Amino acid sequence: FGFTDEELLQIDRFVRRNTTEKFGPVRHVVHEPNQGLVLEVAFEGLARSPRHKSGVAMRFPRISRLRWDKPPREADRLETLERMLTGDAPIPPAAGGH
Repeated sequence: FGFTDEELLQIDRFVRRNTTEKFGPVRHVVHEPNQGLVLEVAFEGLARSPRHKSGVAMRFPRISRLRWDKPPREADRLETLERMLTGDAPIPPAAGGH
């Protein structure tokens, strides 16, 4: 995994232009159903977590690629991760598991 210098500039530019709130180093970035930043995230596992706002923690998450070709409306949602936790949805090999 890794990004080119150009990809890092694109990410930085998008985040800075679309930040609506800051929480220390964390930024809330607005997105629309048809326009936004979609990231493909690989991870080793999932767990419930009261420390995270979403209630879900990814074990060893890493961004595997940028998906400028995919609008946010086509991206998976938190509900998909919750189904993976309960075993109601398969965990793709590229996303997690062994």
